[in-house]
Amino acid sequence: MAGLQELRFPEEKPLLRGQDATELESSDAFLLAADTDWKEHDIETPYGLLHVVIRGSPKGNRPAILTYHDVGLNHKLCFNTFFNFEDMQEITKHFVVCHVDAPGQQVGASQFPQGYQFPSMEQLAAMLPSVVQHFGFKYVIGIGVGAGAYVLAKFALIFPDLVEGLVLVNIDPNGKGWIDWAATKLSSLTSTLPDTVLSHLFSQEELVNNTELVQSYRQQIGNVVNQANLQLFWNMYNSRRDLDINRPGTVLNAKTLRCPVMLVVGDNAPAEDGVVECNSKLDPTITTFLKMADSGGLPQVTQPGKLTEAFKYFLQGMGYMPSASMTRLARSRTASLTSASSVDGSRPQACTHSESSEGLGQVNHTMEVSC
Repeated sequence: MAGLQELRFPEEKPLLRGQDATELESSDAFLLAADTDWKEHDIETPYGLLHVVIRGSPKGNRPAILTYHDVGLNHKLCFNTFFNFEDMQEITKHFVVCHVDAPGQQVGASQFPQGYQFPSMEQLAAMLPSVVQHFGFKYVIGIGVGAGAYVLAKFALIFPDLVEGLVLVNIDPNGKGWIDWAATKLSSLTSTLPDTVLSHLFSQEELVNNTELVQSYRQQIGNVVNQANLQLFWNMYNSRRDLDINRPGTVLNAKTLRCPVMLVVGDNAPAEDGVVECNSKLDPTITTFLKMADSGGLPQVTQPGKLTEAFKYFLQGMGYMPSASMTRLARSRTASLTSASSVDGSRPQACTHSESSEGLGQVNHTMEVSC
């Protein structure tokens, strides 16, 4: 792929603490850990209520970190492991964090009434300005997984001035074709809803091995998320349209994401082809492609340490946290990226709203990082 450089970093020791599915077996530990600092809100939007949890308050001119989970999950199932990871605290102490649950997907959600029309993916994106306005955020850095990544990408396309950066995990920019639709329909007739969703979340290898992590998520998806509400979200995600983005210069009046983007996918993940295609449609001067080894379908759960390091480096490249300690992954990348980075501190206003005094420069070509 033109302009793409692949970087591989040797490791002498694993970057992560030991982690396995035993950490998820207790629903109390899995869902409620470190929740005491979070405040819950139900926010009115043009397309219904959104359940949001927030920690901290806006800090000067800094953006908020806003997350959106994948289908089959909610903010807790999707992001607790990542945001509770020890090294992540160095980041979150500098930003207000806002988790958004898709309608009816939060823990304890009531079932929607018969005939309820679940918002389209475009409408889900159009609900987010209400969240930004409610809390007085000037702009956000979004972290989305799967369906949530699609929603945040659509949000950034419609409201580019509200988004300073995006971390998109397992994004698929394409709508479902007839063959995909038929396969999904057949799967729904022969499998339970949790098992159908699992095939979207996990790699085939993980499913075949029926790992403890897969078993835990099968139980949590079946018991924690309202199944009727989940079916509506699942159906709408599978009815999505193409994101309709193109790399600048490839077509006349190409439309693409204007903010810095870090694309993330695990090796052999179901979304790998979609993420690769999304990378080909983004501006290579502000895009990083992170392919994570040994992470399967949910890298934020299986490799939170590596993703934390990559996120920290992404933020530093946008001009935030310049004095934060550099991790082994970031240090190993620095030497390789010296020739690919500008250090003059200037960044186009269209790409970032961060304070110029914190500027560290921006990556000026697409990188593929396998770690």
